[in-house]
Amino acid sequence: MVGEKSVQSIRGMNDLLPGQIETWQRVESAVREVCCRYGYREIRTPIVERTELFRRSIGEQTDIVEKEMYTFTDNNGDSLTLRPEATASCVRAGNQHGLLHNQTQRLWYVGPMFRHERPQKGRYRQFHQFGIEALGWAGSDIEAEVIAAGERLWRSLGIKDLTLEINSLGSVAARANFRDALKTYLSDHVDALDTDSQRRLERNPLRILDSKDEGTQEVLDSAPSLSDFLEKAEEENFERLQRLLTTVNITFSVNTRLVRGLDYYTGLVFEWTTDQLGAQSAICAGGRYDGLVEQLGGRAVPATGFACGLERLIELVALQGEETPIQSPRVFVASLGDIPELEAIRHAESLRDAGIDAQVNCGQGNLKKQLRRADNSGAQVAVIIDDESVDTSTVKIKPLRGQGEQGTVPAAELLATVRSITGLSD
Repeated sequence: MVGEKSVQSIRGMNDLLPGQIETWQRVESAVREVCCRYGYREIRTPIVERTELFRRSIGEQTDIVEKEMYTFTDNNGDSLTLRPEATASCVRAGNQHGLLHNQTQRLWYVGPMFRHERPQKGRYRQFHQFGIEALGWAGSDIEAEVIAAGERLWRSLGIKDLTLEINSLGSVAARANFRDALKTYLSDHVDALDTDSQRRLERNPLRILDSKDEGTQEVLDSAPSLSDFLEKAEEENFERLQRLLTTVNITFSVNTRLVRGLDYYTGLVFEWTTDQLGAQSAICAGGRYDGLVEQLGGRAVPATGFACGLERLIELVALQGEETPIQSPRVFVASLGDIPELEAIRHAESLRDAGIDAQVNCGQGNLKKQLRRADNSGAQVAVIIDDESVDTSTVKIKPLRGQGEQGTVPAAELLATVRSITGLSD
């Protein structure tokens, strides 16, 4: 109906438009290349999963499960959730399809995730993550490999000045002992904690270590340290990881307050951060999650991985100042008349068969208008076909970007002429 308000996208869920998508494709191509270089294979899982999957994996008392998931009941009465992260889905798929039965798996994924958060720059309700999951290895060598894969991606994209922080959460028992000691200490200083930390004290005191509140941070300065509760084998594994990272020239710092917001992490945790994006500093984060496979119904399998937010990564790529070329056809085919229009389509298909991108003028128009469209398309060459061209089996060639000379060539020589002007090999 005329005058009705137009339908808009959902707040926090953004369109990716031509002109933007080229940078996304460049980043995704780099992701694919790095993953292949390390022997990781792509996996694609459903966007919608059973809610139980995330309650069991992420944790009932996390902010994600408590406040941020898009959950609904379908027509069968099942509780379903738009995936807020993909590690649980990868593990579910591995269990369901027998990928982890007496096997190891190097997997990677990329795709949209959903969390009902307050939208702000770098944090959206539909966002995209790339991640890798190494399933079946228990040592510090695979941990170093996972971190090195991330560092190689940053280098391939020309991203500099990222900071890597690492920590060890230790075993479930070590973390439980630390949790009790931390809770006892913080209970004596509860009045000095921020509101969120007071709420977390009983249910999830480790998350208080993530608080950005200055008063809470002052209290934490004298709190027990998780490193004091690690067993000898855990300390040795963490020290070996540090030696491995040093061996491959990866700079890092140990942050004993670093924890992750998902309950399934054990042992190593790490974050890559930047000071170039304001408050949203974390670019990539991950660690070890040895108990998750068994927790979701499989056999006990050690596992390590990370997730990287593509929106923030693409912002960093843009800050490097290197423009991503806009996708343009090599050739624009113009036609003047009904029969020439048929010939234009035929010649364009022949060029495409030869691996050359070609765009055909649609919507008719005089030559001036069609050449304007050709120039706007970004094409290097305009091919013009009129009645004379049809009668003489020729085509007119007009270079648009300064290479070659304008002229008429036999139609049989069109491909060779286009290759010569555009610099393409046979």
